[in-house]
Amino acid sequence: MTKKNIFGTNYRPRLCIFRSNKHIYAQIIDDTNNKTITSSSTIAINIKKNIKSSNNCSAARIVGQDIAKKSKKMGIKEVIFDRQNRIYHGRIKALAEAAREEGIKF
Repeated sequence: MTKKNIFGTNYRPRLCIFRSNKHIYAQIIDDTNNKTITSSSTIAINIKKNIKSSNNCSAARIVGQDIAKKSKKMGIKEVIFDRQNRIYHGRIKALAEAAREEGIKF
């Protein structure tokens, strides 16, 4: 699916993943209100001290667990997964699987 077809609502917001060469970012976005509900990344202070390198699968797994915990605190259990035309492989796959293990449904 391309971004044109992906749209988050109040009941099922969009989990948007951005991956750069050095970091990975995750945001939960409500597109009806144009607001970012919560976010997590490898540059966040609480995650940065728990990882050795920010560009590997273990760091992406920690970000996935963190975004899932934050969203569950806010009452979000289901999201629409937006990987921005990236292949479901490597760091993106690790983040998604970690979020699923914490109880978020895609």
